[in-house]
Amino acid sequence: MAAVLANPAKMIERGAPHLIRTEAQLAAYTKALYRLTDQARPTSAQVEAIELLTLLIEHYEEEHYSVPKASPADVLRFLLDQHSLKQRDLAAELGGERFHVSPAVFFPNA
Repeated sequence: MAAVLANPAKMIERGAPHLIRTEAQLAAYTKALYRLTDQARPTSAQVEAIELLTLLIEHYEEEHYSVPKASPADVLRFLLDQHSLKQRDLAAELGGERFHVSPAVFFPNA
């Protein structure tokens, strides 16, 4: 392992995965990840590549598409507000009618 890491810059120059800096790189890395995860029986090297690409993609997305911390109920309230919907508009989707539960079940702190 020490020999492999003796010159990390050379690894990058030779095409080793590196930090994602653009949307185009994100798309390329995501496409490569999909190809790898499509393998029925990935090799140990492919599994390592999947893990590395996943970390790099997550790092980029956390920096560029961060989602503020919010409870599920807060997220649902926000989405309802953004789409000018009321709780009753989601009753069929959430099972309000089907399971005979109040939509308030989904808003425990309301």
